[in-house]
Order: sequence, then C-alpha cells, then structure tokens
Amino acid sequence: MTKWGLSFKGQARIEATIDRGIFDHVEKIISSDEQKAIDAATLIGDHLGIQFQTDSCCGENDRSATGILPKEEFEAVATQFFAQPAQSIRGWEPAIDAQQRIVDAVHSHMKVAVEQHILFVRHGAVGTLLKCHLAQRPISRDEDQHYFGAPGGGNMFAFDWTGQHLLSDWVALENWT
Repeated sequence: MTKWGLSFKGQARIEATIDRGIFDHVEKIISSDEQKAIDAATLIGDHLGIQFQTDSCCGENDRSATGILPKEEFEAVATQFFAQPAQSIRGWEPAIDAQQRIVDAVHSHMKVAVEQHILFVRHGAVGTLLKCHLAQRPISRDEDQHYFGAPGGGNMFAFDWTGQHLLSDWVALENWT
C-alpha cells in the first residue's frame, strides 16, 4: 500500500467535482487500499453519506521491487511495463497479471451489484489496464490517462460492465459531464 495521500490540489479537484454533483448518482464506492484513493473515496463517501469498501485487488501494479523511482526513471520503466505486458520489468508485477487482477476484482464487485452505479477509486496504471480490457484493445501506454485527461492524474472514465464496453475515455475531473 502506498502511503502518500491526496494532495491539497487533488483534494480541491475532488471537492469541486463533488460540488458539481458528478457523483450524486453513485450508490457504492470501491477503493483500492492506497492512501490517495482512500482519501478521495472518503471525501466522496462523506458527501453521499455512504461507506466505501476497500479492496486490495483494485490496487496499483506492484512496483515494490524498485520502490519510488526518480520521475525520468519511473517514466522509462512504466513505458517498458506497458510495452512488454507479459514481462516483469525490474521486478514489477507484469501488466498482464495486473490487468487480470483488476478485471477479476471489478467483476467480483459487479456480479453482486449489477444494477448499481459503482465508483471504483484507484490509481492510473490499473485503470488503463481495465480500460484496455473494456475497449478490447491491447495493453498500451497510449491508452494512459495522461494522454487524454489531466497529466498529473485525477481522471476518470465510465464503462458498462454488462456490455463490456467503454462509455467514455479518460476525462479530467473538471471536464466530466
């Protein structure tokens, strides 16, 4: 579990999105067990008056083998992670394994709440892997959130689990309608 929380900027972005009523239809919240995701889920859950559930299987790809890397080095390793999805890059969980884990986790939540609007709060790489699965596209960094939404994170996409397709691509919180 990562220990850094939601930044003040991230908190302000979530609060502004809450104020716009974007999450008002959400009936259930599933968060990864990472602090940043828990912070976001707490803000949204408190506003909606619902408890969120944590699921470690919704967590980011396991990068514990390298720990926190300098930005340039991280970006290079992340590019390899997406480019070689069946390989463990520098001890990281292979992308194909992380994708199967997030798909299985979402499936387990969706099969018991088929008609509910569920918000999954998690980090970007597994979001991209889930997005690739739903769009029936190969794992690729070209599908990553920073190419479509806000470059630093704080993006979302919508999907129809029953139909197994995307309803939207990554969109920055501020631009969600």
